[in-house]
Amino acid sequence: MTPPYTELQGQYLAYLHQYSILNGCAPSEADMQRFFQVTPPTVHQMVLTLERRGFIQRIPGQARSITLMVPPESLPLLKRPQDRASKQEI
Repeated sequence: MTPPYTELQGQYLAYLHQYSILNGCAPSEADMQRFFQVTPPTVHQMVLTLERRGFIQRIPGQARSITLMVPPESLPLLKRPQDRASKQEI
């Protein structure tokens, strides 16, 4: 069965899940920027896309308020940035 998200979206979702488990809160967009080695607008656009597609929820104006809306068991394994393809899709 094909997941409802792209490979890159799946990586962001897996990162959100893993970060939350390890740190007890959601990552900031700056945390995602460092991990994925992308620009702030790229991360922000991905967050907006994930929210629009119903994969996450956020509380407007509240930092680190991202909540995962997909079952964690449906997420792909998180890959290190150097293991992913260089193509960045949204």
